[in-house]
Amino acid sequence: MYDLLIKNAKIIDGTGSPAVDGTVASLNGKLHILPVGDTSDAKEVIDGAGLIVSPGFVDVHSHGDVPLGKEFSSVSKVSQGITTQIAGQCGFSMFPVNPKTMHLMQEGMAIFTDDFPKEMETFTSFENYLKYANKIKLPENVKFLTGHVSLRIAAMGFDNRAATPAELEHMKSMLRESLENGSMGLCTGLIYIPSAFSDVEEIAELCKVVAEYDGVYTTHMRNESNEIAKSVAESIDVGRRSGCKVHISHLKICGKPHWGGAKDILKMIEDAQKEGVKVSVDQYPYTASMTHLSASVPPKYFTNGISGMVEFLKNPELREVIKKEIMDPNEPFENQYVNCDGFDNIFISKCAATPQYEGMTIGDSARKFDKDGFDVFFEILIENKGIATAIYFCMCDEDVFEIISFKDTMPGTDGIVKSEFDRAHPRAYGTMPRAIDYFTKRNKVLPLEKMIYKMTALPAEKFQLKGKGIIADGMDADLVVFNPETVCDTADFLDSNKKSDGIEYVIVAGEVIYKDKQLTGATPGKVILHNK
Repeated sequence: MYDLLIKNAKIIDGTGSPAVDGTVASLNGKLHILPVGDTSDAKEVIDGAGLIVSPGFVDVHSHGDVPLGKEFSSVSKVSQGITTQIAGQCGFSMFPVNPKTMHLMQEGMAIFTDDFPKEMETFTSFENYLKYANKIKLPENVKFLTGHVSLRIAAMGFDNRAATPAELEHMKSMLRESLENGSMGLCTGLIYIPSAFSDVEEIAELCKVVAEYDGVYTTHMRNESNEIAKSVAESIDVGRRSGCKVHISHLKICGKPHWGGAKDILKMIEDAQKEGVKVSVDQYPYTASMTHLSASVPPKYFTNGISGMVEFLKNPELREVIKKEIMDPNEPFENQYVNCDGFDNIFISKCAATPQYEGMTIGDSARKFDKDGFDVFFEILIENKGIATAIYFCMCDEDVFEIISFKDTMPGTDGIVKSEFDRAHPRAYGTMPRAIDYFTKRNKVLPLEKMIYKMTALPAEKFQLKGKGIIADGMDADLVVFNPETVCDTADFLDSNKKSDGIEYVIVAGEVIYKDKQLTGATPGKVILHNK
């Protein structure tokens, strides 16, 4: 007798092959593919008539490690069909912690949570972090990266300079420890402090360690607008120098003057692949991004952390200098204000101390309260002590379509969820169903089987998730059962935490973890260790 049987469904197996009729069974967490009409018994039977069963979706770009184990975080993943997440991205991981500089680490990670684990001071190594993570009961699986922001803060705080040889060796030692214990690689957030203060030599040296463990280097690049070609070239150069696999996070073309540039960027990546550099990318299916509102301020004002930046803003004369720098498209930083063509396309999602500005663009707020847009911008940052999040409308559909069509692009949520009610970006709840609806159903960019491949087998291959991503005998029984007619995202920029429609069942290790738009309480998820 099987533990679970799914009958009468169409099977999309994750390989890109056409859907077929069949019966999918699970025993002891492993898959068995049975012929149509098989009459085998099972403890639980799902009638999949009119539904599709596919491998569980893989979120290759997750920030779910910060709220790990919180129910709302698992709901945000599982409700859209995600069964495995690759967590610790954009330079931020929960380890390694230097207790003396932990406050700087928490300032930078405040976008992800309002509270940190009381044990965080003990996360001085990945081994110690695992002692915490392995105690958490999870519906979904998780695999971890090591953050460069975290490494640099632990080694040298927020210093705006090159690492000394001793500091670099310390970072390499901490990175090696994490890889020895099952981290799958290094991630950078090169627009974030202090990652932004590093150079390509530092990153390449760290990635040489990653290459020794057949790991992956993922990067939020230095620039995704006027200097995107330079940033992609740097990413490729890191792979070339180190021999490490490179994965470019949330690839996008920001800023109207640069729209239409996706083809040239993808050609750069293809040329690097032909040269032998292994490069892949992820993308969320939206034309708006999200990050700290403070990311709109030039990085040079963050040498004393976010709180130090706020102190600069309290000086009226310096505010005028910063205003001019932000308005100047030639200033050498990733300029969100310029990318969005001004404040009318910068939407405030969360600013707890000034709630009157939430749910509106800064431009709309300025008109409503009869203020200058920069005065609103500075007020939000000062009153909220630099902790505020914004949505940046800066992309176009054509580039988004071009990027997803690239053979080595896969969807990733880049999802940030601070609570069940906190407004964020709808990608946190909607990415995977939206990818099906937006790319396949509405715009016919990719057939469904190809889209599912990009959400399952491709990420399982790139991120070395053994046993996952394909429906075949002996593979892990991580599955999604969805309605192809109704599947779509429902979250939007005002109500970002709405669950998607059409996701009928989500299964991990043969156990149903989600049905009727609710978690079932089952927690078969595991921490997946690299090369273990």
